Amino acid sequence: MVLDIKNLKLEQKTLYQPPLNEIAEVLNNGLKKNFSTVQVEVVDCPDLTQQPFTLACKGLGGKTSLLEIGGPPYLLPLVNRNKVYELNQIPAALGLDPAFIIGAGAGPFPHAGVNCEGMMNLCICKNKTLNQTRIAKVNAEDPSKHILETLPESETRCALLANLFCSNGQPGKVLKVHCKKRTGNDDFIAAIRTTLMEFYKEKIVGLGGTFLLKEGKAKQHVMPDFSKTPITSDQGVNDWLKFYNMSAPLIAVGTLVTGETELDLRVQHFHSFSHHGEGGHYHIDTTPETVEYLGYFNLGEIVYRLDRPEGGHKIGRD
Repeated sequence: MVLDIKNLKLEQKTLYQPPLNEIAEVLNNGLKKNFSTVQVEVVDCPDLTQQPFTLACKGLGGKTSLLEIGGPPYLLPLVNRNKVYELNQIPAALGLDPAFIIGAGAGPFPHAGVNCEGMMNLCICKNKTLNQTRIAKVNAEDPSKHILETLPESETRCALLANLFCSNGQPGKVLKVHCKKRTGNDDFIAAIRTTLMEFYKEKIVGLGGTFLLKEGKAKQHVMPDFSKTPITSDQGVNDWLKFYNMSAPLIAVGTLVTGETELDLRVQHFHSFSHHGEGGHYHIDTTPETVEYLGYFNLGEIVYRLDRPEGGHKIGRD
C-alpha cells in the first residue's frame, strides 16, 4: 500500500533568503572555528550529473524548497508499516516540472524486504523519471558489512521519513563550500548550520544540496531491519543501529535548516552513496587531520512538511 499524497496534510513555511554573497561571507568567517582551511564562494553550479557527483539533474536552481516527509515517530518506538510514500507524486504536490529530488530518508522496505537507508536522487520531467536512488541495508549474513544497491527505474518510493531538497534542477548560482582538516567538534553539516544559526538567529534559513567527502573516512550508520521490541531512547537507537567507518569518495545529499520551527523540523539529515559499495547516514568524519569536503548548496524558498506525526518525539534525530 502506498499513501496518496493528495490526501495527506501538507504544511509550509516561507524561509528567510539572505543574499548568497552574504551567506558566503558568514560561512567563510564562521567555519574557520571548525576547519583549518575554508573557502566559501558563490559560483555557477557545475554539472552535477558528471563525476564526481553523478546526480540525476545538472543543477540546484529553480523553485527551490525543502520537504520533510513523516518523521522518526513512524519508525520508533515501533514501525508504522503503513507509511510508504510515492515520490513521483511530489512534483504535482509542489508544482514542480521538471522536478529534481535529492535527499536522505528511509528506503522502500516493501521493495528491499527489510528496513534500509535511502539516498534519494531523481529527476522527474513530464511523468518521465530518471531514478538514480540508492539504498543501503545491513548484510543479514554478516552484520559487520552492508550492501549498497541502485533502485530499479520504476521504484520511486520512500518510507517513514525523508528530508529532501526539491528544485527544477536548473543551472544557476550556488554556494561552493570547500573545507580541509577539521579542528573543531562539529561535523561538516553541523558546522554550516550552527554558523548560520548564530548569525541569523530567529530568522530560519534552509539549505539543500550535495557534498563530497573527497579525502578521509566517515562514521555512518545503516539501519538494520525493524526492531521487534520498542526503542524508547537515543541510547536504544544507537544500540540498534549498525555503524561503519566508510571511505572517500562519498557523495552525500540532504538538507539543513537553522531551526525546528512550529513544523517540528529535523534540523539536518544527509545520506551518502559511493561507487565502491559503501553508503549510509552521515554522522562525522573519523579522519579530521586529512579530511576534505567539497559541497554545493542552494537556499530553499519554502519548507514543506508532509504528513507530520501527531505528538512527535525527539528520539532518533541524530
